Order: sequence, then C-alpha cells, then structure tokens
Amino acid sequence: MLTNEKGKPMLDPPLNYLPRMPRQKDVPIGCIGAGFIMADCHLPAYRRAGFRPRAIASRSRASAEKAAGSDGQMRVYDTCAELLADRELQVIDLAVPPDVQLEMVREIVRHRHIRGLLAQKPLGVDYAQAKEIVELCEQAGIVLAVNQNMRWDHSIRGCRDLLDRGLLGDPVFASIDMRAVPHWMPWQERLGWVTLRIMSIHHLDAFRFLFGDPRRVFASVRSDPRTAKKFPHEDGVCLYILEYDSGLRASSWDDVWAGPEIEGAEADIGIRWRLEGTEGLARGTIGWPKYPARTPSTLDFASTLLPGGWRQPRWEEAWFPDAFSGPMAALLCALEDGVEPEISGRDNLKTMALVDACYLSAREHRAVEIAELLV
Repeated sequence: MLTNEKGKPMLDPPLNYLPRMPRQKDVPIGCIGAGFIMADCHLPAYRRAGFRPRAIASRSRASAEKAAGSDGQMRVYDTCAELLADRELQVIDLAVPPDVQLEMVREIVRHRHIRGLLAQKPLGVDYAQAKEIVELCEQAGIVLAVNQNMRWDHSIRGCRDLLDRGLLGDPVFASIDMRAVPHWMPWQERLGWVTLRIMSIHHLDAFRFLFGDPRRVFASVRSDPRTAKKFPHEDGVCLYILEYDSGLRASSWDDVWAGPEIEGAEADIGIRWRLEGTEGLARGTIGWPKYPARTPSTLDFASTLLPGGWRQPRWEEAWFPDAFSGPMAALLCALEDGVEPEISGRDNLKTMALVDACYLSAREHRAVEIAELLV
C-alpha cells in the first residue's frame, strides 16, 4: 500500500507508480553482457519481479559466471553465438556498449526463434544507427524495446499518473536539476561522450514520456574539467530548453562536474525535478546519485482540485535496481498482447533525434527543430 510519511494511505485509487506486469512472468530470457547494468541492475530486478533470466554470455566467461550466480538457474555460454542458438530463448536482453549494438542486432535478427529484444540506451551511436536497428528488427518480426528506464523511476511514474488524473492541469513549466558525478564506463572514452548520450538522454526521454514531443530544443554545453583530464569531449555540463507548441517549456541542467567534491571540497549531490501546472505543482527527487545506498525517489504534490496541503506519497522501491523490471515488463506485456511496447524502438527514434538535436544546437549555437533530424 502506498502511504505518506506518517504511514497513512494516499489517494483513492492509489497512485499508479509501478509497472504493469505480464500475465506470464516465466518467459526464458537470454542475457548478453555482464557489466554493471546487467549484473547489478537487470538481474536483481528481474529476479525480484519473478522473471526468468535463463542464460547469459559475455566477452568474459568469468564475468558471465559471476553475474549468473551459483544457484544454477542460469546457463553460462562461452560465446554470444552459442546463446543465440539456444531455441528456448525467445527474448533477448542486450546490454552491450552502443557502438557494438548494431553488429549484435545484425546477428540476433538471423535467429528466427527470437520474438523480443530489449536493447540498452542509447540505441546505437546516433539516430542513423538507431533507425537501422529499428528497421532490422521490424524486417525480422522482432518486437524491439529500448531500456529507457527513467520512465520507470517511481517519482516520474507517479508524476505521469497525476497528469493523467488532471490533478496538475495543463503543464506550464518543468525542470530537472542534476548535480552528480556518475561512474563512467570505459567505452565512453573511445566514443568521446560524457553527458548528453549517457545522462541527458534519461531526462529528454522522461520529458517525452510526461509531455510528448517538443517542437525544438536549444542546448549549450561545456566540458567537465575532471573528465577532460582523461579524454577530450564536448558534452560535460549540459543545459537545454525544450519548447512545446502548447506553450510548455521544459529545461534541464545536467552537471556532472558538481563542484570539486572528489578533489576535497564539500559535496552537494542530488537530482531534483519540478512540474508546475495550471491546477497544481509536483516536485521530486531522484535517489540514484546515492547508489549503492538504497534510496527511493520522492514525490510531493499539491493541487487546487485536492485541497489540504502537500501530499507526500512514499514507497520502498528505488530506481536502482527496482525500476529496471519496468522495461522488461513492458516488452513481455507487448508480446502477450500483440502490440508495440511504450518504449518501442520506433518511438525511441524520437528520443535519439532529440539527443542529436542537442548536439547540433550546441555546435551551431541555435535552436534546432526536432523535425530536422527525423529523416
């Protein structure tokens, strides 16, 4: 039961902040990749949700064995090719670096028994690669979902429910303020990426989930002084504004410098979001920056349609790792119902185009219409 800080029930019906689960949870899932996202997020979330990860393969058998655990529930294959040949595995969870995705998808679509694929974000290295991946899956009859997992952060999900109920009215202004120092992946150095395709893509997709597609974006970026000592990049600290035809403006400050706290200064780390509507106000925090400490996100809201002060629903679930069951649940539900998942590859092309538009805007110092990138 969803409760407030004093343990009293909230809303009737309760806030819808959890993913819809498939009727059949035990569909065998084949997992490719054994890095942090798979080992620490996907597999724990799947097991907690009652899903059935059945097999795993990675570049390193030792890493795959470690991720699989010692309970014997997952087969470990020496190669991805061996895993893909396993006809029991009709759903594949692909967690490999973005510059490896296209090559892997070309191999996956050759196997006729595979019905569903969950791919990591970003979907390839840019919009063009993402479009090729989408078309490959469509031609093979494979349902493609993209792991845009911030859509399943519980505060974001709850905010969407408030919008659907009309408790916030028409959105007027929305913002995300991220001050955090992420753990970077080794492949980022070879790609020269820091924030837009890694962190901002979460926020851009969350804005799309909440409000739909913007008309244009204006972005400004600079390098992160800390990461610049390791490799050159352009997208360290990123600021961007989304303009909607409705008049809504949405903005995010994605700051991975966050001050010299690693170098010895005091830290001020966190992610806060805010949505102002014509009938209400919602604000929240995202608990991820405190990982591995289990820190649920929060949501506070007030509405002219529900007088009586601030409502402050709270829950036990945390984005990392619990929300990672959401994208897989969406894929399994889509396969059951014969429909496209809400995070379908085709829909995700608009998120990828929005990220590319941010890069173009920052380089050319101008507002970019999203339609310029959708080709």
